[in-house]
Amino acid sequence: MLDFEAIIVVVTLVSGVVWSFDRLRRRHRAADAGVSWWVDLGRSLFPVLLIVLIVRSFIVEPFRIPSGSMLPTLEAGDFILVNKFGYGLRLPVMHTLIAPVGDPDRGDVAVFRYPVEPAQDYIKRIIGLPGDTVSYQNKRLTINGEVLPTERLGDWGEDASFALIREQIDGDWHQALVNRQSPARGFSYTVPAGEYFVMGDNRDRSSDSRFWGPVPRDHLVGRAFFIWLSWNGGPNWGRMGNVIE
Repeated sequence: MLDFEAIIVVVTLVSGVVWSFDRLRRRHRAADAGVSWWVDLGRSLFPVLLIVLIVRSFIVEPFRIPSGSMLPTLEAGDFILVNKFGYGLRLPVMHTLIAPVGDPDRGDVAVFRYPVEPAQDYIKRIIGLPGDTVSYQNKRLTINGEVLPTERLGDWGEDASFALIREQIDGDWHQALVNRQSPARGFSYTVPAGEYFVMGDNRDRSSDSRFWGPVPRDHLVGRAFFIWLSWNGGPNWGRMGNVIE
């Protein structure tokens, strides 16, 4: 599987070498001397690639939602922006932390490298912080002994088999789906130090920490905050420009 981030780094480095080589040669050749096409291409691409690499690695990165595990918050075909600065600056490819700026909060919709296969990016909501005890009984979440407030908003789906609810985490509300026909699989879990417990908003249709465990801190990529495009067989104008809650 191709690592797009690694490709950008390599191409940027190669074009940077060509750009530097050309700058040195300019001092010793005539002003009207011709240059090879690959030199011209490299020196033209380098500034653009460098800006893309810096923005994508340290500030904001686009992602596409591939599935419905985060319904109703995010739909398949949503194109989102992820704030990479908020969780600390990391070197591209190696993911080494170089500037600890901030930490994730409960309720953040976070993109992370899948612990089972780190080359894949996943997106879920952070439910438990390090040291938290997360419990899920009768399809109600409890964090450190406090049941999260919920409100039922109505039905969801063609057969109305899903209940649309809104749920409050640390004072902030978000929407979630619960399938009435799925069995209530209860659990209680204490999150280890340096790791985060994540769940999909589509509670009964999500592969998350309930099945493959918590997410290590160094696997977190950033917080999703904005839907800039939504396209699933055509544009979904009503979702474009929405802030992710």
